[in-house]
Amino acid sequence: MDMSTRETSPAAPTQSGVSAAPKASTPDSGVARSFAILLGFQCLGELIVYVTRAPVPGPVLGMVLLLCLLSAKPSVVPAVEQVSRGLLNHLSLFFVPAGVGVMVFAPQLKSQLFALALAIVVSTILSMAIAALVTGMLLTRLDR
Repeated sequence: MDMSTRETSPAAPTQSGVSAAPKASTPDSGVARSFAILLGFQCLGELIVYVTRAPVPGPVLGMVLLLCLLSAKPSVVPAVEQVSRGLLNHLSLFFVPAGVGVMVFAPQLKSQLFALALAIVVSTILSMAIAALVTGMLLTRLDR
């Protein structure tokens, strides 16, 4: 029988007598795919904001679109879960550039200290109020 025309299974011995192991996807390919999905949605959000001139940051819109996809098609969740967990585990590192920016622009921020403090207090109160309203609505929905 001619070896070049014979079909072999992935674990069949090769001409050298060594069994070839079946190829499996590496963990790195899953990580790359997850990053590609996350970055793809960020770029999609940026593109939509650029085209529509929406007053929303592109990455925020991209994450909302990703949330819609994950809600509609839960089978995609495992594809982004590993990278998402890794990013969340190191979330504090993403605040370093903002902290450095505060230190670099401290003189300009000092001149606007009252406005900044007011904005922080008001936005915190609004966030807490909205969270309380949403929680109340969800709890009443669960009680039905």
